[in-house]
Amino acid sequence: MHADDSAREPAEHVRFAAYLVELEQVADADECALVGGVLADPDPVMAGAAVVRHLDRRAAELFPTPLWEEWAGAMARVVTGRPFLVRRLQEWSLFRAVALGLPWHGDDLLGASDWLQLKAADGANPEALQVLAESGRTKRIRNTARSGLGRRGTG
Repeated sequence: MHADDSAREPAEHVRFAAYLVELEQVADADECALVGGVLADPDPVMAGAAVVRHLDRRAAELFPTPLWEEWAGAMARVVTGRPFLVRRLQEWSLFRAVALGLPWHGDDLLGASDWLQLKAADGANPEALQVLAESGRTKRIRNTARSGLGRRGTG
C-alpha cells in the first residue's frame, strides 16, 4: 500500500476499516458505547456492515459460553431500531439453541434467513439437520443438511 492510497480511498471506506479495528480491540466494558457510536455514523449502510461483522465475530466467540445472555441482551438494546442487526442477533440466539441442544422450534429455523439455515445445516444437531434436509429454503441448504445426516449415519 502506498502512502497516498488512503487519500484516494473514499472516506466511508477509511472509516469502515477504522471501525473494524476499533471493534476488534474494544474492551468488553466499552463495547456497547463503541457499537452505538459506530451506528451513529452518517453512512448507515457502512455502519451496519461494520457492526454486523462485529456481531458475527463476537457471537461466534460467546454463544457457547455463560457470557452469551448478558452480551446478547446488551447488544439487543444497542441495535434496537436496526431491523437487520436485530434479526442477526435473534438468529444467533436461535443458532445457539440449535447448537447447544436448547429448546427451539422447527418453524423458527425454517423461517430464518438462508445464512442461518446454512449455518445450522453445517452443524451437528440431528433434529435441525432433518428439518433442513426436508424443508430447507434452498437446494444448497437441503444438500448440506443431507450430507450432515449422512456423516452422522442418520440419513
